[in-house]
Amino acid sequence: MAKPFVFKLEKVLEFREQAEEQAKFALAEAMRLHQEQKKKLLAVEELLVAHRKKRYDNLSANEMWLWEQYDTALKADLHTAQNRLKQLALNLQKCRAEAVKKSKDRKLLEKLKENQAKKYHEEESLKEQKEFDEMATIRFKPENF
Repeated sequence: MAKPFVFKLEKVLEFREQAEEQAKFALAEAMRLHQEQKKKLLAVEELLVAHRKKRYDNLSANEMWLWEQYDTALKADLHTAQNRLKQLALNLQKCRAEAVKKSKDRKLLEKLKENQAKKYHEEESLKEQKEFDEMATIRFKPENF
């Protein structure tokens, strides 16, 4: 009976599978942070639009100063949120590329394992067929002798 196939790089394959899982988790976290920042950016934009729609015709000098200060603060918050979103988008892109790379590495090893298993089973089948042929040759007794 033939021995079962043993892949010599099984531990490396397991390590690459773990690395791929970690990359997927990092990608999911980056996506979550990116989505949260998009929501924050939209909220700040809505606040700015709502603030600018308010009437400031009959404001005193102090109220006008407060209105301008709040407008400036909202602009700064908007700028900060946009920069943070850009940073998170770059991080998301990096995580996505890393996840793809890890996936390719794992798939490469799995393909190697499949090819080696196929070759091993073919060789075992040929050995078995050779043994059967030898046994048939040895057991064959011609009737003419």
